[in-house]
Amino acid sequence: MSPILPIALAITLGLSAPTEEKIAPAPGAKVPAFSLKDIHRRARTLDDYKDKKAIVVAFLDTECPLSNLYVPTLIDLHKQYSEKGVQFLAIYASKQDSFVLVSAHAQERAVPFPVLKDFDQKVLDGFGAKRTPEVFLLDGQRVIRYHGRIDDQYGIGFRREKPTNHDLVSAIDELLDGKEITTAKTEVSGCVIERIKTKEPPKEEVTYTKHVAPIVQKRCQECHRPGEIGPFSLLTYDDAKKRTGRIREALVEQRMPPWHADPRHGKFQNDRRLPQEEIDTLLAWIDSGAAKGDEKDMPPPVPFVKGWKIGEPEKVYTMEKEFKVPAAGTLDYQRFVVDPDIKEDVWIQAAECRPGNRAVVHHILVYILAPGKTNPYERDGTAATLSGWAPGDMPTMFPPGTAKLIQAGSKLLFEVHYTPNGVEQTDRSSVGVIFAKKKPEHVVEVNILANLKLKIPPHNANVKGEVIYTFPQDALLLSFMPHMHLRGTSAKYVVTYPDGKTETLLSVPDYDFNWQSVYRFAEPLKIPKGSKLTWTGHWDNSADNPRNPDPTKEVIWGLQTWDEMQNGWMEVVWQKK
Repeated sequence: MSPILPIALAITLGLSAPTEEKIAPAPGAKVPAFSLKDIHRRARTLDDYKDKKAIVVAFLDTECPLSNLYVPTLIDLHKQYSEKGVQFLAIYASKQDSFVLVSAHAQERAVPFPVLKDFDQKVLDGFGAKRTPEVFLLDGQRVIRYHGRIDDQYGIGFRREKPTNHDLVSAIDELLDGKEITTAKTEVSGCVIERIKTKEPPKEEVTYTKHVAPIVQKRCQECHRPGEIGPFSLLTYDDAKKRTGRIREALVEQRMPPWHADPRHGKFQNDRRLPQEEIDTLLAWIDSGAAKGDEKDMPPPVPFVKGWKIGEPEKVYTMEKEFKVPAAGTLDYQRFVVDPDIKEDVWIQAAECRPGNRAVVHHILVYILAPGKTNPYERDGTAATLSGWAPGDMPTMFPPGTAKLIQAGSKLLFEVHYTPNGVEQTDRSSVGVIFAKKKPEHVVEVNILANLKLKIPPHNANVKGEVIYTFPQDALLLSFMPHMHLRGTSAKYVVTYPDGKTETLLSVPDYDFNWQSVYRFAEPLKIPKGSKLTWTGHWDNSADNPRNPDPTKEVIWGLQTWDEMQNGWMEVVWQKK
């Protein structure tokens, strides 16, 4: 390999705060070991690839036609050069590209190399990239040896059958052969990378009492209050002021509030995403010093019902006895039958499970055992569920005119998954319900949509599983809840109508086992008889998955966390014939 360019040229790129314009460094500049999150929120740094002979860094985005045209080219180059010691990395930095959109974009195109999200554009500033697609070729010492286009096959207003100049390929070949790079820089044709603009100072001081408190009350306090899942309370100004660093990072990295669905598909009544103007307000407040403001501007406290999200339950059913959870070991699912003493048919408008001891309760499912029944499941996948609880899950709340039936004489079956935490503990969990005021027009049913034949080979980073369900009659679709375990990475529900048209109803490219979300449609979806629903899951059973309990193991459907599941949980109402 040829000597590194003179020391005077081997300057280090500075990773400064976002600005309006950055000058791209000339070949010969050295890149520091930045760290970014990939589409599964795993940290990736250049040091991860220090044994590589070369690294190709490609700046892309989800919207740019030229960027999208070149993704297959980059995939082909990865296949051609990966065994020769060349690492490919894609960086998405445009401000309009949310983390979920980037994740979906990469998975839909089956990009086999790491795809990274530059949330605050600091890495973008360091490289000085301005368009997509724009590539940088680094040698083994992280020195830029080539910067520019991939080739000349596509450009604004033209496309060729084949490129006439293979700029990136030529540079890679010369670098691997130890030669000087003949053409170290080319002009880039593509879409301008949308910058995070330096904002003008607000016209008035952003304060907690006037601007921030209403947002925190509406978006945060449901979980961030005593007794709820949030790890700290945000009920007061002091609570928020002490945690501005954590709040800022969670906002910038788009981790909070938790919502993992692709916004291009479906509208959901429980969509937790923050509008951009609210994000801007919170960041402006933090960055300007987190002022409290005038106490008279403070909105009144939100009247939460302690312990419940559905409001005050009309009835609470609790496990009859405390269950002792040992300090260690593995427990099978524990089942407890509770007699609700229901003398006549009742209809449930809302229900919510409450763990008695969050420290050891992993999840709860409460089933309805109709008179004479001992098993809540039918052969067609129908499951007589009342409600469930898992980290991040929302309570069961049915739209007007729909409800769930509990027949007179039914029992409730609590199925609880306990995870010992090193100290012997006890639990006595409950379910609260609100009754419908009158017999509903529609009865809600649940289907588990389970793939019990799931089989995931060892050391496989992208395993696909499918469940296909045919609607036996016209239906109103209320919700989905995809459920997988630690290896799960994405979930998608696509319907094929009788006329052959297909539609994606829900896509969750950012599946997170720690947030088991029910996705409730804003309006029930009309699904005609004969439509076929395909629910697809993907799993990463490789050593590269930090959550993976054991990448050497073939994994099948099972109850424990280190096993896997593909359960689709669909709430549906059958239309009257």
